[in-house]
Formats: sequence, structure tokens, C-alpha cells
Amino acid sequence: MTVIRRLNATNPQFDTQLRALLAYEDEQDASIEAVCRDIIHDIRQNGDAALLRYTQRFDALEVEDIAALEITAETLQAAQNNLPAAQRIALETAAARIRAYHEHQLQEDWSYTEANGTRLGQRITPLDRVGLYVPGGKAAYPSSVLMNALPAKVAGVRELIMVTPTPGGERNDLVLAAAALGGVDRVFAIGGAQAIAALAYGTETIPAVDKIVGPGNAYVAEAKRRVFGTVGIDMIAGPSEILIISDGSVSAHWIAMDLFSQAEHDELAQAILISPDADFLDAVEAEIHRLLPTMPRQDIIRTSLSDRGALIHVPDLDTACDIANIIAAEHLELATADPDYCLERIRHAGAIFLGPYSSESLGDYCAGPNHVLPTAQTARFSSPLGVYDFQKRSSIIHVSYTGAQTLGPVAATLAEGEGLYAHAQSAKLRLSTTE
Repeated sequence: MTVIRRLNATNPQFDTQLRALLAYEDEQDASIEAVCRDIIHDIRQNGDAALLRYTQRFDALEVEDIAALEITAETLQAAQNNLPAAQRIALETAAARIRAYHEHQLQEDWSYTEANGTRLGQRITPLDRVGLYVPGGKAAYPSSVLMNALPAKVAGVRELIMVTPTPGGERNDLVLAAAALGGVDRVFAIGGAQAIAALAYGTETIPAVDKIVGPGNAYVAEAKRRVFGTVGIDMIAGPSEILIISDGSVSAHWIAMDLFSQAEHDELAQAILISPDADFLDAVEAEIHRLLPTMPRQDIIRTSLSDRGALIHVPDLDTACDIANIIAAEHLELATADPDYCLERIRHAGAIFLGPYSSESLGDYCAGPNHVLPTAQTARFSSPLGVYDFQKRSSIIHVSYTGAQTLGPVAATLAEGEGLYAHAQSAKLRLSTTE
């Protein structure tokens, strides 16, 4: 039984087949939209009282006020201290690497002065307050906490507020420990669309933030979509993706497992391998069939590979790179003998992994670069989450007397051409005056 489809780039129908393979419609569920609309409206109108009702209803937490849902700094630190040694060391190692990488993204103010004394430049300032959503309960995504929190703190964000649901009071120590390591300032045990609304508009207890980041379920994603504009958001992420280009120089066993590493996320995840070596594609397909029964999440992997996966044969690596630029994948592995050859030809990808030892899984957890990446071909125009997402740029314009004499007539002429005469007069008033 075939688990994954085979395509050939020389087939006249290939372009049509590729478009069909990449097609992903993020259809909005009308019931989810309606629920989120009502929850957001309720939170805006009734603040803590509404937030408490939803927390009691969805998370079965019986508390008297929202303040009781704040998780103290002492609790976060205790969670870190009480982790098994191996987990604590792994988390601390990942945090150090993520912080070090993002420190390289810091930008400084800059300016230049023209000959007439006019100074122009740019000032870079951090956001004041950011909200971080983290899935809770049995789900444990400490790596996501680090990937979102550390760039914000490196950027200089003054206050980072994390929300995470704790259904039935179930807390995840790894997530809380990551919050301590990431420098999170306040943590509230709330979740869902109601937590997003609280962060966006503020309540008596939850302060309003300037931007909301972090993954969540369909209700969280829809709530983020609805509050965008009132606050900034990171992105509305689609299913996870991996694209591998290989010339057959890397173990077929390794490549099959790398495909599995994304396919196991969920049934909509996408895993694609491109190679000019047909025998290698055969070998990888054989490994897929051999290894799949050993995977704990084999049913999810099978559905993902069957519905959205592909093994693509190409005449050469240049063609592989051309196809990669169309796919614009979230994760791109260049598993070739000379990965730099392909790297020079890649224009669109979220994260690029070079060589046989750069497995995508290392990027997910501890390599250092951010694992919050553009999906669904949005790498054509967007970038991984980074320090720059938590900073703003302001233009600096300091026009000298001489500069005003030069620029004034230019501005006035253009303003009059647009019919904006107050603009023109504003510029003209500064002409022929004594410095």
C-alpha cells in the first residue's frame, strides 16, 4: 500500500499537481467565529467577571477572583528548581543558546547629518508590554515559551505577561520553569479566546498589552485574528511543514525520520522530499514503510504523508531549488554534499538547515534561531519571529534653517499639486526667515 505519492517534475502536469499539493484553505468555522465574537464582546464589557465565568466554565477552576489565578514568581522558580536534573540542564542550555542567537539581532539607533546641518535618522524602542499565550493542561511546550519570551526580553520589552490555561488545576512544571528562565514577569492561569480578549483590552486585573504572541487552538487563533489592529500579533500559523532537498548523500533512514518529524504534528502537516536521484527516492520510500509501524503517532503520520506529502523526482538540484522557492517552506533541509550550492539559490524559506547533521528537530528546541516560522508559503514575504518583532522604529527628522530653505519649496510645490494648501503654507512659512 502506497503511503506517500510520487511526482516527477518533468511531467507536463507537474505544475498543476504541485499547486494541488500545496493548496491549503484555512477555512473559518462559523461557529468558532461566533463564539469568539461573543466572548471578546463579553470580556470588553464585563472584564474580570466575564473572565472568571469562562475560566470556571472551560477550565473547571472554582476561584473567587482573577487575582487568585496569578502564578507567583516563587512558584515559577520552584518549578525550575524541582525539575529532574536532565530536564533542567536541557532547558537551561536551550535558553542560553536562544538568548545568545537573538542578541545578534539587536539594532541600534542611527542617523546621518547632511552638509546643510539637517539630521535624519531612526530611533529603535521596545514595546512596553507583550502578552504570551501558551497552551496548557497536558500539553507541554516549554520550547515555545523560550522562543517567544527570550526575543522579547532581549528586545527590552518592559513587561511580559504569560497566560496559560490550567484545566482542573493541572499545571505543567516544564512550562512554568521555562517562564522563569525566559524572564516572564507575570503569569495567569487563564486560556482560550477569553485570555486573548483580556490581553487585548485589559480587565481590572489583566493589563492590556501592545502585542500578543504564541500558539493556540482554533479559538485562540480566531481571537487573535479579531483583536489584530487593537494590538499587534505575531502571525496566524498554518500546519507545520518540512521540505527536504537531498542528492542521496545522506542516509535514507535519516531523511525518512526527518519527514516523520513534521508529519507527526497533525494530519494537516506537510512533508516533502525532492531529489534528482530516483533510486534514493525509492530507498526513502522503503524506509517510510519499514519505520512507520514503529512510530507511536503512526496514524497521524500516515494520514499526513498520504494527504499532503510527496516524493518529487527532479532532473537536477537547480530544478529542486526552483521548486523550493515556489513552496517557500517553513523548514527547509538542504541534505546534500554541497549545501551551500543550494543555499545560494534559495530565496524563500522560514529556516534553512544545511548538511547531514542539521536535523530540523534541533532547530525546534535548542540550535538557537527561532522556531516560530512563516507557514503556507508566507515565507515569500515574512520572517521568523525575532527581536525585531518586539521593537518599533521611529523616524528622526531635524531640519536645519538652511535645509528648510531647500526643502520648503519642494514640499510646497508637491502639496499644492495635491490640493493641500495648509501643507504648502506650513512649509512656506519657514522660508526667508532669519535663523
